[in-house]
Amino acid sequence: MLPLGLPVDTLRHVLCLGAHSDDIEIGCGATMLRLLSERPHITVTWVVLGARGERATEAKASARAFLRKAARADIETQAFRDGYFPHEGAAIKDYFEDLKARVKPDLIFTHCAGDLHQDHRVTQELTRNTWRNHLILEYEIPKYDGDLGRPNAFVPVTAAHARRKTALLLKHFGTQRHRHWFDEETFMGLMRLRGLEAASPTRYAEAFHAPKVQLLG
Repeated sequence: MLPLGLPVDTLRHVLCLGAHSDDIEIGCGATMLRLLSERPHITVTWVVLGARGERATEAKASARAFLRKAARADIETQAFRDGYFPHEGAAIKDYFEDLKARVKPDLIFTHCAGDLHQDHRVTQELTRNTWRNHLILEYEIPKYDGDLGRPNAFVPVTAAHARRKTALLLKHFGTQRHRHWFDEETFMGLMRLRGLEAASPTRYAEAFHAPKVQLLG
């Protein structure tokens, strides 16, 4: 595997997009912790599209914890209806167009194309549709549907960052703790598996799908 790496030296602004209040943390939480520990000058815009009531409160508290080392953190929560994103696509697209006019990211994290959850899929499709000339890394969410694919981009993370990600997830998302998959073994196990696939020197990694990348531009 050829380690090309992210353009971290020129990275100034990261946009994180998630359909639900724990998606970004599950998909790229350890990567964000690593990035911000190594590049604290980074500004982050963190957007959760479907967060209402207690879930919105959880989303904001978790985002603040993950983004503690960011130079600037802009956290936005929207209240699009959980499970109904395919029917709210026009409104979500309008929101994305407004966001595009306000935010100029160097890197975008979003859901991956093969995700079987309808809200995740719409978020991914509208991300690509809205930001057509940006570096996009699409993260994965483990779930009952068994839709984990074959990612082609990996970010090694330290065991400390992997454990910190897991601890913050379990701390901030009390509404999800009853779910049979929402536990330390799921989160650490997936990062260990992706670390194996990436031959990570730290044993752990997060994995992404990179739909289009320009090299030596």
